[in-house]
Amino acid sequence: MTNRIAVVTGATGGLGSAMCRQLANQGRTVVASHLPADEFRQQAKDWQKTMAAEGYDIAIMPLDVTDFENCKAFVATVEHDFGPMDVLVNNAGITNDAPLKKMAQEQWSQVVNVNLNSMFNMCRQVFEGMCDRGFGRIVNISSLNGEKGQFGQCNYAATKAGIYGFTKSIALEGARKGVTVNAISPGYIDSPMVRQVPEKVLNSIIAGIPVGRLGTPEDIARAVIFLTAEDAGFVTGTNLSINGGQFMA
Repeated sequence: MTNRIAVVTGATGGLGSAMCRQLANQGRTVVASHLPADEFRQQAKDWQKTMAAEGYDIAIMPLDVTDFENCKAFVATVEHDFGPMDVLVNNAGITNDAPLKKMAQEQWSQVVNVNLNSMFNMCRQVFEGMCDRGFGRIVNISSLNGEKGQFGQCNYAATKAGIYGFTKSIALEGARKGVTVNAISPGYIDSPMVRQVPEKVLNSIIAGIPVGRLGTPEDIARAVIFLTAEDAGFVTGTNLSINGGQFMA
C-alpha cells in the first residue's frame, strides 16, 4: 500500500485515539493534533507514550483549529516534516450546552468556531494539493444530534448539521480530481463523558438504542478506515449514521 500521511484533529480523546490506531493499522503515517495551550502539552506527551507502548509510532503536534493561520502553519509543518497530506479526519469538536433562552453569545460563537469554522480552516489548507495530486480522503465528524436536533444544543446541532452541506459541496468540487469527502455521524459512544451521565438517564438512553448498547470508539474508527481506503473512490458526499438504529433518516 502507498504510504499516505493522515492527520487526525482532536486526537487524544477516545474517538481520536481509536482513529489513529486504525489509520496506523491501515499503513498510514499518522499525525495527531492536540490543543496548543501549555496545560495540554504534558497530556499530549503522555498520550503519545501510551500509544507507543501499544506499538503505535504517532507524531503529535499543537493545533488551534479555530485559527486559520495556525492551521496553515500546522499543515505546512506536517508536509515539510512528513510529506503531502492525503488523509484528513476533522474530529475536533466541543459542546457548550444551554437552552436558547439562556445561551450566551459566547457559547454560540465558541461552538461554531471549533465545530464548523474548523472544517473550512483545515480543508482549505489541503484540498487544492489533494486535487493537484489526484488523491485525497477527507472525513468530517458530525453527530446524531446534527441529524435530529437536541434540546439545549442548538449551537452544537447547528454546527453538526452545517457539516453536511459543507461536506457535500466540496465533495462535488473534488469528485473528478480523486478527492472524496464524507461525513460520519456517531450516536452515543461509550466514553468517560457519557459515563458521567447519571445511571438512570444513561439507562434510558441505552433503552432507546435498538441494538441495546452504546457504541464504541472502534465502531467509528472502522468507518473512518472504510472511507479513507485506497479503493473507496466511489463513495463521496455521503454521511454514515452510526448510532445503533437510534435515528433513521
